[in-house]
Amino acid sequence: MKIGCIVMAAGNARRFGSNKLDARVEGKTLLRRALEAVPASCFARVAVVTQYPQGMELAREMGFLPVENPRTDLGLSHTIALGMAHMQDMDAVLFQVSDQPLLRRDSVERLVEVYRSHPDRLVALGHDGVRGNPCLFPASLFPELLALEGDHGGSAVIRRHEDRLLLVEASPRELTDVDTPQALEVLTGEKTV
Repeated sequence: MKIGCIVMAAGNARRFGSNKLDARVEGKTLLRRALEAVPASCFARVAVVTQYPQGMELAREMGFLPVENPRTDLGLSHTIALGMAHMQDMDAVLFQVSDQPLLRRDSVERLVEVYRSHPDRLVALGHDGVRGNPCLFPASLFPELLALEGDHGGSAVIRRHEDRLLLVEASPRELTDVDTPQALEVLTGEKTV
């Protein structure tokens, strides 16, 4: 079974006030932390979709496929389409956001293991029955992902297939994404630089 991974790192982060992927936690940027949380051995291919030159460079440095998104104004669906263009030969694709600074690699590994045992299901990390990210989609749902428009992402597809969703328990701190410097400080106890 070939599973791909798309790291979503193209957003404009308007609420953050600057490129939040450059914010640091324990000396590492959010983007580096996101890429270090990817268990590369679980995936046949890892694509990092980003608008930032430093993101492209970091993807290459870590042995991942850099995919440039010069049109972030087209929304989340465009980022998904750019990543999916490199995943059509996969049996499933995991989407990972890059603003969950406390996401752990072993949690992502567990998610992939659960999917391998339930390849007909949608699998996501969650806590107490509430879905979070990352999410893993079987190939049967690729057409729906590619049909998304504007700023709609995988959540729109998941809502249509709630009966197929399987959650893998993770800590709420791991699942927390950060949209503002204040949220990052509250989550990690560190001031953003």
